Amino acid sequence: MSDVTAINQLVIKYNELKNEIKKVIVGQDEIVEQVLISIFSGGHALLIGVPGLAKTLLVHTVADALGLNFKRIQFTPDLMPSDILGAELLDENRQFKFIKGPIFSNIILADEINRTPPKTQAALLEAMQEKSVTIAGHSYKLDKPYFVLATQNPIEQEGTYPLPEAQLDRFMFAVNLDYPTFSEEVDIVKNTTIGSMPTINSLFTPEEIISNQKLIQKIPVADNVIEYAVTLVGKTRPKSKAAPELVKKYIDWGAGPRASQNLISGAKTYAALHGKFSPDIEDVQKVAIGILRHRLIKNYKAEAEGLSIEDIIKNLF
Repeated sequence: MSDVTAINQLVIKYNELKNEIKKVIVGQDEIVEQVLISIFSGGHALLIGVPGLAKTLLVHTVADALGLNFKRIQFTPDLMPSDILGAELLDENRQFKFIKGPIFSNIILADEINRTPPKTQAALLEAMQEKSVTIAGHSYKLDKPYFVLATQNPIEQEGTYPLPEAQLDRFMFAVNLDYPTFSEEVDIVKNTTIGSMPTINSLFTPEEIISNQKLIQKIPVADNVIEYAVTLVGKTRPKSKAAPELVKKYIDWGAGPRASQNLISGAKTYAALHGKFSPDIEDVQKVAIGILRHRLIKNYKAEAEGLSIEDIIKNLF
């Protein structure tokens, strides 16, 4: 099968996938798209939103529609790294046996990830970057495809531990969830108070997802698009000569090289899912806010003047 035919088939299945997810998830089209771009790019996503916006239901529905195994880890202050990764235990023959933790699955929902101490948060770092974990000197490969979807409550700060910058940088997308519109909320209430839920059909196999990830990686990108992505990231760094006055005035720290990589990976995936065989600058802009949002740190002036990260990023376009 040629790459052109494969991309055309991916577009058809992607539209079917969105329709399948819509059976359960009302609205949130942009959120669903960014989560799916993360998966087909081989990345991870951080969902930021208040309780009750169906973050858990969203990831469960996506996992079902993609035919992937799903496990949820509820992060709490007393959660230990071994509760996530697993541990070596003595069996009846007095031999050490590794008991896998919940991290061994295709899709992991790290619920309220900022409620656990940094030591436990760090247990995810190797898994997210290397797709493997090391226990007692032994390395164990994780199932592929592998995807971490973490949630964070932006309004409740008591008893939470801010995510370190190194951990935030491992997330390809940071996605802000907002309240549904009036009509969407009416549909949600109708759909969830009838005592039954629609059946979600699995449209992919893990092997098909891996195959599509490899297909997207092979998509060519013009030099001017790569240069645009790198220039855009460079503009977010206040000490850079390319940084505009807005960034120098309101940003303390900008994005690193992983942001440039993610912009091109995300633009490739966005282009492929919309039937294009090579991304352009507009595709980079389509994914830029979600990819840069969590990598820029505002200073007190921006906070005092009510300037959002999104406003600053849009100005860089």
